[in-house]
Amino acid sequence: MSTADAPDGLRLITLSRPEKANALDPASVAALSAGVAAAAAEGSPFAFRAEGRVFCGGFDFTGVETQSAGDLLLRFAHIEMLLQAVSTAPAVSFALVDGAAFGAGADLVAACTYRLGTAKAKFRFPGFRFGVALGTRRLAALVGADMARAILLENRTLDASEALRVGLLTHLVDEGELSATAGRLLAAHEGLPPAAAARILRLTGTDTGDADLAEMVRSLAPAGLHERIARYRGQHV
Repeated sequence: MSTADAPDGLRLITLSRPEKANALDPASVAALSAGVAAAAAEGSPFAFRAEGRVFCGGFDFTGVETQSAGDLLLRFAHIEMLLQAVSTAPAVSFALVDGAAFGAGADLVAACTYRLGTAKAKFRFPGFRFGVALGTRRLAALVGADMARAILLENRTLDASEALRVGLLTHLVDEGELSATAGRLLAAHEGLPPAAAARILRLTGTDTGDADLAEMVRSLAPAGLHERIARYRGQHV
């Protein structure tokens, strides 16, 4: 992962494991969290972008066979805490999506204020297939309860047009226009004091962090987590 400050004041946080479909391993989650924390401390808007053809393949399952259930639970807890840090940040956040965003990667997009995608963007939330409840309330807040249930129960893959229609994406843009569109949206905030922007974000959001974290822990608590993951992975090789 790498971070940089864009000339227009937008802090860029880059998912940079293209050889692993930008899947979230512990090091990448820590790097993303550090980038969000730095932006929050500065009150700076920030944007997630990705290297390669995939925005984020979700949870990195590499080596899960050798990790304890407690280790896996902690990894998911760190992801949930990252999502909460994004969704409750005191400045606006952007997801710049030019490829697939699955699992925790789709949840990362859903946590952002502005969710921009090109025609190559697509989304799926398969975590419940191996028992993890991650980011569910945020998804329901964006697309509505009925649509969230359909997406999760049916393990739907949403293309960019459908994602825009249901509210998962806020903008569908031409290829190569993600950063420019983010810049134009940010420019529209000119004259708005940072404290006012932070208040708008707080008053228009719902902080269910404690409940979400507790639900995630409960979802992973039943015995057989490794078997559930192995079964899921066997179905998606």
